Amino acid sequence: MAFAEVALGQIRSLRQTAIPRNYEIWYVYATGYNAPLNKIINETLARNGRLTEADLEQIYETYLSHIKTTDRIDKVGARVIGEIDDVMKVLGDALGISGSYDASLSGATAKLSSAKSRDQVKAIVETLLRSTSEMREANKALEDRLTLSKNEISNLQQSLEAIRAESLTDPLTGLGNRKYFDRMIGMAVQNALASGEPLSLLLFDIDHFKSFNDSYGHLTGDQVLRLVGLSLKQTIKGQDITARYGGEEFAVVLPNTALRQALTVADHIRRAVMAKELKKKSTGEILGRVTISVGVSMLKPGDDPDALIERADACLYAAKRNGRNRVICEVDPEFAVETHNRVA
Repeated sequence: MAFAEVALGQIRSLRQTAIPRNYEIWYVYATGYNAPLNKIINETLARNGRLTEADLEQIYETYLSHIKTTDRIDKVGARVIGEIDDVMKVLGDALGISGSYDASLSGATAKLSSAKSRDQVKAIVETLLRSTSEMREANKALEDRLTLSKNEISNLQQSLEAIRAESLTDPLTGLGNRKYFDRMIGMAVQNALASGEPLSLLLFDIDHFKSFNDSYGHLTGDQVLRLVGLSLKQTIKGQDITARYGGEEFAVVLPNTALRQALTVADHIRRAVMAKELKKKSTGEILGRVTISVGVSMLKPGDDPDALIERADACLYAAKRNGRNRVICEVDPEFAVETHNRVA
């Protein structure tokens, strides 16, 4: 509701039409989840003092349109099809030239067998040389065209990979997004159950995050999210999977990691976040330190991703209930109490 009020307030203060597109733009702006959108809006307002209909349309199409990724994939696909069509045409032309050359060879064989004079043989040989030269040029053109096509298709493949990576990345923190997390934890659980290797999950929540937004504004809230994301990037390496789970929650999947090791990693991240001092960029004001609460669970035989997430979430809730800025796992007494209270 707070985000909705901010969105409607912006529409009202800037005298914009209250249509779904504009509401979506300002709602996303209020949440702070789309950093590039916030940046372009702030820059445009600072420069022009307002957002025109053209500005709003451009912002929506660039940063929010739900068909944006699909359109980009379709465009790359169309270019691939066009490239294949061009190559097929070149191959068709080459086959035609090859057929003509084959006919020339066959005809030359017959003519040579019936040639009566040196001049006739010379004329046949000259015809063969011309046909061979044409064939060589056609083969060279085909080779050059195939090389260009190979490079173009390789570039298009890289474009598709970039689009795929973008669709799985949270733009504010640079970590994987929820879609990425859902995909990766499913694979990690499947692999762990098949191999018998341990697997642990960490769920993080920023303590008192709402108060940062309420007290200092959404740009500071964005800074807090980036700070936690940076701490995760600096701490988590290798095969471990990091993602922004949603809102102010983050997740880390630790393959081949038992509970005790996972607790060590979780506390290391908690300390790394708390060690960073938050400063308001516009004024240089020191806002204090950010803390996080962490819940830790480990995969059990017969678990699926939902069961693993549910236990980690219960541990996280127990950490929040027991004072925040702490790590709680499923063997801690606080987790047992929390589970009992939830069932009751």
